[in-house]
Amino acid sequence: MSRIGNKIIVLPAGVSVSVADDNLVSVKGPKGTLSQAVDSDITVEVEGNELKVTRPTEQKRHKALHGLYRSLINNMVIGVDAGYKKELEIIGVGYKATAANNVLELQLGYSHNIFMAIPGEIKVTTTSEKGQNPKVILEGIDKELIGSVAAKIKSLRKVEPYKGKGIRFVGEIVRRKAGKSASKK
Repeated sequence: MSRIGNKIIVLPAGVSVSVADDNLVSVKGPKGTLSQAVDSDITVEVEGNELKVTRPTEQKRHKALHGLYRSLINNMVIGVDAGYKKELEIIGVGYKATAANNVLELQLGYSHNIFMAIPGEIKVTTTSEKGQNPKVILEGIDKELIGSVAAKIKSLRKVEPYKGKGIRFVGEIVRRKAGKSASKK
């Protein structure tokens, strides 16, 4: 029994869902439009302001796809209605970030600056207030795309466990290690 798959998705006001003949689900809302191809075995039904995802049998494959597609469609509904936002914090002396024309420039202690092109669907902004660590803010409607871009940015300078320097999500807790202990005499 898929608990996630059996949940009904309630569509907020201003969000409409259409299912094409080839099982292509399109979600349209105030922030934009997203579409997702759904496996031919899974059926998607729209009744009023509710959306239901059903599976034909109790096979393991169908159970897995049932929960997967329900989650993907729910993420699309939330994205076109409210949108998604991820904040990354850059910790380290001399580490900086600037954004212009969807190109993110990062200074992360390497001998060169890193220029990263951000997809057009994502809006990127940077903040650097005095006394605070610089932040990179990613906003958009596609949860999967924002997550993959944030992971790519984070991989450019992973957080090291001794001083805690690197790129991390705001609020992320990093396990710290004790350094070399003084020798005993």
